[in-house]
Amino acid sequence: MIRSEFFPPHKGMRLADFAVSLDLRLVDSRASDKLVNAVSPIYRGIEGDVCYMLSRKSRVELETCNATAIICAEPLASLVPGHITVLISTNPHLAFARAGALLHPDALKPAANVQAEGVSPQAIVHPSAKLESGVVVEPFAIIGAHASIGEGSRIGAGAVLGEHVKIGRECSIGAHASVLCSYVGNNVIIHNGARIGQDGFGYAPGPRGMEKIVQIGRVVIQDHVEIGANSTIDRGTMDDTIIGEGSKIDNNVMIGHNVKIGRHCGIVAGVGIAGSTRIGDGVLIGGKTGITGHITIGDGVQLAGMTGVATDLPAGGKYGGIPARPIKDFLRDSVEMLAKTELNRRKGKKTHE
Repeated sequence: MIRSEFFPPHKGMRLADFAVSLDLRLVDSRASDKLVNAVSPIYRGIEGDVCYMLSRKSRVELETCNATAIICAEPLASLVPGHITVLISTNPHLAFARAGALLHPDALKPAANVQAEGVSPQAIVHPSAKLESGVVVEPFAIIGAHASIGEGSRIGAGAVLGEHVKIGRECSIGAHASVLCSYVGNNVIIHNGARIGQDGFGYAPGPRGMEKIVQIGRVVIQDHVEIGANSTIDRGTMDDTIIGEGSKIDNNVMIGHNVKIGRHCGIVAGVGIAGSTRIGDGVLIGGKTGITGHITIGDGVQLAGMTGVATDLPAGGKYGGIPARPIKDFLRDSVEMLAKTELNRRKGKKTHE
């Protein structure tokens, strides 16, 4: 693959300085003045690139690698060819994430479209809205009455901020996102097309059919949260929907009204969380998992992809399957089911023979 014109390489950083910035050990001090300017997968690394290696499975990729440096744990260092400088880390995955942020900072937030600074004349900003210094509002964005936006935040093209919405400092609101009835903290990223703060799905059945339950709560998004493209977070019915500090939400996630998500959670694409569920700190939820409403998931729980959760889960456990059960039980059940399927297939084959 050719170099991306969307995220051009860094102007260059000395390998010694790069190592110090990321708390890495430079194995060969003679390489201190070499320059690095981009990250790359191992198999197509070229001069100036930094790669990372997590296991011996990458040995084959090293045959075509001409990167300047590879980040790895000390036990893997002996696998790296002599023409590539080794950077030792106790956590190569985390070190590589920080390397990417250092060399490609513009890729961390949605990119600007046409507006480098200030408020576009094609945007609509209500006279009562308050914008701190350094706020950028791109064309066709709409800022409602009494909304406030903190210093250094960017509002993307066509985005809509409703009345009284508060956006913190250094936030990025992507193109065509909508944020209503919400308080958003500092350093929050909301990607293109996300929908935040619309009313939740609440109806009471009656003789005339389904009658709508009014939704008068809010959404509270704490600092350093990231919300993926086209994800939706409903406002509370009478309480608040809360997304805790540092949590990361992937694309196409649906979070219902009154849900409370703890700090530093990770929620992968396709997850649906029904209303009034409480999720603890540090919970990891695999893709396409469905979680029923009015239950509690404890701190540190890990859910495999496509898990169905219908009851409370205590802290610290790992679960999978439908219904959710301890991961060892789920894996054992899966193996047994596959074995029975194979046995039935063989019996059927012998019968036809």
